[in-house]
Amino acid sequence: MSVHPAPLEILPPTVRSYIDLKAQLLAQTPDLDDETLHDTLEGASDLKELLEAVVRSVLFDEAFAEALSKRIADMKTRLDRLDVRAKTKRQVVVRAMTECDLRSLTAPDFTATVRKGAPSVDIHSEALIPAAYWKPQPPRLDKQSILAALKADAVVDGARLIDPQPQLSVRTR
Repeated sequence: MSVHPAPLEILPPTVRSYIDLKAQLLAQTPDLDDETLHDTLEGASDLKELLEAVVRSVLFDEAFAEALSKRIADMKTRLDRLDVRAKTKRQVVVRAMTECDLRSLTAPDFTATVRKGAPSVDIHSEALIPAAYWKPQPPRLDKQSILAALKADAVVDGARLIDPQPQLSVRTR
């Protein structure tokens, strides 16, 4: 997973101090080579260790979110099974009570009564239903097709292709 960089003003103080130190070093020694600059900054700051800890935290959060998402999907499947099971049991009880002419069943913790249900709709052919009975859906923006069009040099009013932004990519294997 990758994300765009945060605005400079929300970076932690350690990062801002590192950036300020880098600017000071470059201002004082404009001909400083990259290797010396990075060695000096690394020795004067714990930024690298801080960022390593944050990346490990990112990996943990992403793994936890993925596991939670899987768990939610599993629980949704279980919920659906329980709903079907409860509905089936209700149908069994209604059928048994109806066949046995038993209008109500009283127990210490509940009373069950068979009563006439409300009318419901059975759609046997959606194609035959008149347009007046259909609800229009609000349009959704298809960003993928806009991106594809812009990449193909098409002009799309209200949209433009922006330059790629730096992204953080983390490999764990």
